[in-house]
Amino acid sequence: MKVMLVDENRGRAALLKQALSDAGFEVVAILNGGSRLLLELQTTSVDVILIDMASPDRDILEHLAIIHREQPKPVIMLADDDDSHIIQAAVRAGVSAYVVDGFSHKRLNAIMQVAVARFREYQAMRTELQDVKLKLAERKLVDKAKGLLMQHKGMSEEEAYTALRKLAMNKNKKIVDIAEQLINAAELLA
Repeated sequence: MKVMLVDENRGRAALLKQALSDAGFEVVAILNGGSRLLLELQTTSVDVILIDMASPDRDILEHLAIIHREQPKPVIMLADDDDSHIIQAAVRAGVSAYVVDGFSHKRLNAIMQVAVARFREYQAMRTELQDVKLKLAERKLVDKAKGLLMQHKGMSEEEAYTALRKLAMNKNKKIVDIAEQLINAAELLA
């Protein structure tokens, strides 16, 4: 796995880089702060971001939130600050693992593996949620179109659905596309 390391302390960053290399990870970039994080991610392919800082500041959390929204990646944060508000803000910003005090190089591989696994699980749930929302929105459109047909053509629900399905097959389109066209036409004529 390719790792981007963010650490304000160069000596600590060198030790962490060595520990990552020893654990089989490839460190492809080392940043001495979060200011160039977004820019560096545009030019460097990374699988995991590892941030080591005493306490995450607002800027780094904003950068992480953008990354989480636009190009999600597992993020591990090693910090000294165990304030619950900061931890919650870090998790909301997309941090997969927040490790406070007690970090040891022996546990590095396990921490990385758990963070990546949690990230993948979260991404899978996020994708599933998006799919469910899309299907629900599509169903609402089809139901609304059926309602229009029932109201204006005096069809039963089954007849309205059959008519939508038949038109979709004849036009080689999805039923939701036909439903949306019908709704748009009805709104135009109203």
